[in-house]
Amino acid sequence: MVYRSVLVVGAGLAGAVHARQLAETGLHVQVIDARLHIAGNAYDETGPDGIRIHRYGPHLFHTANTRVLDYVRRYATWEPYTHRVRALLPSGALAPLPINLDTINAVTGLRLETEAQVRAHLASVSVPIAEPANAAEYLASKIGIQLRDLFFRPYTKKMWNLDLEDMDAAVVKRLPLRYDRLDTYFPEDQTQILPRDGYTAFVGEILNHSGIEIALETRFEHRLMREFDFCFASLPIDEYYEFREGELPYRSIRFHHRSENRDAAGSVWGGLHGTDFSVVNFTDGGPYTRETAWHRLPNHTSRETRRVTFTREEPCDYRANNYERYYPVRSADGANAANYERYRALAERDREHIAFIGRCGTYRYLDMDQVINQSLMGVTHWLSERGLG
Repeated sequence: MVYRSVLVVGAGLAGAVHARQLAETGLHVQVIDARLHIAGNAYDETGPDGIRIHRYGPHLFHTANTRVLDYVRRYATWEPYTHRVRALLPSGALAPLPINLDTINAVTGLRLETEAQVRAHLASVSVPIAEPANAAEYLASKIGIQLRDLFFRPYTKKMWNLDLEDMDAAVVKRLPLRYDRLDTYFPEDQTQILPRDGYTAFVGEILNHSGIEIALETRFEHRLMREFDFCFASLPIDEYYEFREGELPYRSIRFHHRSENRDAAGSVWGGLHGTDFSVVNFTDGGPYTRETAWHRLPNHTSRETRRVTFTREEPCDYRANNYERYYPVRSADGANAANYERYRALAERDREHIAFIGRCGTYRYLDMDQVINQSLMGVTHWLSERGLG
């Protein structure tokens, strides 16, 4: 078959990387997106306070993949940024996240000073479970009941509408545990950076190719498949197949913004205006999971208004938020994963016409670097299979 034109559904990172790689081989690429903007959930914009905000929650780029690093540096100038997070404790104190030596001391009142003491303490409070069956058992086997129920039980219920006992352990296994005073959110072996001019400009540069056409506010319709030789689709795979195997559940987020005078900003920040953390997680049973102070991110103040913007996140079912799908739900019983596998089997049957990409297409929680890596590998394989690489 001679390939001339390809449809890419979605102008987020997955769609943009696919589109660029395809266009550079001489193919004509039509990108469509139902939203008003490019960049998908990484979209950022400057608000009325002169502060750049990420419309769909904070996106902090981190990776240990040199191929991905080389790729993103082709399309943007990046600034170093070390992400630090604090948790608001019931006492009103702020403790580092992920859990580290100082977090344990703040919660327990202990005065641990060494890594060996931390390991010994956690060993003394952990529950011996050889093969944890869910997130609750996994966390209990690592950090014990007190830390688990403070930092993970209310957050999990808010975020996923699941008890820890009903959640797949894989969801919490990705969270690091520190035995020293290191308080950075991402591992030390990863490069942590932010695009100087924002993610929207970054994705715009990826899509800036003469072989790429973009149509926003354009929803996918099955009739479009007849107009192109192939389709890469980051739309929800269950939606494409008209939910014939049932609905794949997602969690979504409602965002609550507030503007404050810079000199008095941040009611939950404990007066720590000079600190270098931008996100506070809430450990209470209220509706919010975290709050972001956008002005604490580098290059996020475009003009000085003496006001700053904070955003609180309230998780909800995606059907209660205009069907905005953010996070695939991984349950301990594996039912959702099994349901996705049925859709994947349908996609395998249709692989000569369509490939599903990105978080919604593959029903996976993916960091940005994983999306880019998955996209580069996938499109390279597709081109090679067809003698186009």
